[in-house]
Amino acid sequence: MFRNRVKIFRLVGFDVYVDASWFILAALVTWSLATGYFPSVQEGFEASVYWAMGVAGAMGLFVSIVLHELSHSVVARGFGMRIRGITLFIFGGVAELQDEPPSAVAEFFVAIAGPLMSFALGFLFHTLSAYGGETAAANPFNLVAGYLGLINLVLAIFNLLPAFPLDGGRVLRAALWFFRGDMRSATLTAAKFGNFFGLFFIVSGFAFIFTGNFVGGIWWALIGLMLRGAAQGAMQDQLAREHFEGEPVSRFMVRDLITISSDMSLQTFIDNYLYRHFHDVYPVVDDGRVQGLVIAKEVKAIPRENWETTPIRNILHPLSSENSVRPDTDSMQALALMTRTGRNRLLVVEGDQLMGLVTMKDLMRLFEMKIDLSR
Repeated sequence: MFRNRVKIFRLVGFDVYVDASWFILAALVTWSLATGYFPSVQEGFEASVYWAMGVAGAMGLFVSIVLHELSHSVVARGFGMRIRGITLFIFGGVAELQDEPPSAVAEFFVAIAGPLMSFALGFLFHTLSAYGGETAAANPFNLVAGYLGLINLVLAIFNLLPAFPLDGGRVLRAALWFFRGDMRSATLTAAKFGNFFGLFFIVSGFAFIFTGNFVGGIWWALIGLMLRGAAQGAMQDQLAREHFEGEPVSRFMVRDLITISSDMSLQTFIDNYLYRHFHDVYPVVDDGRVQGLVIAKEVKAIPRENWETTPIRNILHPLSSENSVRPDTDSMQALALMTRTGRNRLLVVEGDQLMGLVTMKDLMRLFEMKIDLSR
């Protein structure tokens, strides 16, 4: 999901990552607080104080979002759901759940945990902002605490909008699932709400732009696009689950494969395979045993003058759980693995025997065909 993220720390058993886009948000928040919000709230401070307050506000927002997502993760773990990690990005943060909730009750408590944490933080920071009585208003600490109290309240209310996949949309899905007894129907309905709210934000964003609020309008439009994309992705994921869940990858894999050996030179590989077949990935098999795979584009990392003397094993990706599955692996698990690792192709192996290759492209083409035929 996030290709340009770095792990910054581990908290109560969960890895916390920051996507590169988060730094854009952090810079914007710091700048807007230091040059706009805090000077408008309290005049008379030096510019350096306002910038220090801006940094403190951005860091407080960072902590608040981490705690919001951490609450989701802790509750999800309590229901036996696996968490890939917590990632902060330009639109806030996300707890990356690897599993669907086992029940409507679990979905409700996992979803509501985040807004409850934000409400609690809002109350805490609001209380801190009042420390000191009448002199509190002129204290930078109190001003930053007041801002964090307000922003946590805004985060809680915004996330409670019934727009899937926001927390409120997940609460809506939990309620629909509970009363209907059908997760599929609940997901599709909640995703339609998310799609509607996304469109509303986009239209509102353009309205703000035309009335002169360019930055605010762009921000609203981007949030709307994110919501619509996430909602439509949830609908497609649910439909894909219907068509693929329970189906082994052996049904969809390509069996007739072109393989290479690990002691083959890169020059031979390029001349006799790469320039003839134009595949992106080539399985490596020695004496009937699969060793791993080679990604064609990685050849360019080796200087051309060394192609003749460099064996394939030098760029080999050894067989692992990250690039291979068994023939009886559920297709949805294979899709999830592709999404998590960013790999579009997986080897299908039985022991050390190569059985085939399953690709994201083939699965999606089959999915589109099934959707077209079911209309």
